Order: sequence, then structure tokens, then C-alpha cells
Amino acid sequence: MSTVTVTEFIEAPAVDLWRLLVDLPVRADWLRTVDAVELLTPGPLASGTAWRETRTRPDGGTQAEEFVVVECVAPRRLVLASPGIGVSYRTTWVLRTVQRRRRACTAVTVAQEAVATAPYGRVLALLFGGLAARAVEGTFRRDLADLSRAAHPPTSAEAA
Repeated sequence: MSTVTVTEFIEAPAVDLWRLLVDLPVRADWLRTVDAVELLTPGPLASGTAWRETRTRPDGGTQAEEFVVVECVAPRRLVLASPGIGVSYRTTWVLRTVQRRRRACTAVTVAQEAVATAPYGRVLALLFGGLAARAVEGTFRRDLADLSRAAHPPTSAEAA
């Protein structure tokens, strides 16, 4: 089993960041690497909600991933499961209000655990584990930067 964890501090209320995270139809609008989101279950986001996300990889190709909500505690914790080839992934988002530089902000932590589900999954983890962990960390850092940008859209004066 391997785990990758990244934390960023975003100067926005947790409830605003939560709203962005769980509004699946608009994910492709604020996440740079997400090209499309296809809802697989109807209704609002809750345990059991499933969707397919198509992302652009760093090499320019695309990759589709399916996610299922395992746990949803608004506006604090979102746990997702995603099946892989020989590996099962569990991604956890945690939002915590903190004081930083005497200002309220939200510490957003995203962690992914990878658990081998087949013998070849263990072999792949040994061969490519470090490279995969660095790629996941880079993706999380980009996603958190995108979340911060989405929480602070430019004003009309800044956009001009």
C-alpha cells in the first residue's frame, strides 16, 4: 500500500471550497486537466454517487477514471473510491478551518491510498511506485491550485 498526501492553505471559507468540490457538472470548468464529467448516478452528491472524469495527462493523452463517493460529510470530508488495473484507489479530501498569518483560511488536504488488488498490482507498485507517486502528487498540487483560483475569480478590474 502506498499513500500520497498534499496539503495547501486556501484563503476561502471551507463551505465555498466544498461547494466547488461537490458540484460535479462544473468540475471541468475549474479543473484545468478535466475535459469532461459524466454523471453515472442521478441526484445530489452523497454516498454512492458515481461519475466518470476524463482528464488530460501530462503527455497529452487522455484518461478516464470512475469515482464513487464512499463518505460525504459536508463541508469537511469527502472520500472517493476508484478502481484501477490491479490496484484500488481511495482518495480523501479534508477541509479544516485554520488561522494562518492571523487570517482565517482552509487547510485542504487530499490523500490517495493505493492498495494492490492483484499480484501484478504489487509488481507494478514495486517497479513504478515512486514515479506514480510523483505524478499523483503533481496532479493534486495542480488540482489544489485550480481550487484556489476558482475560489478567487479575478474581479472585472483584474481581468481587464
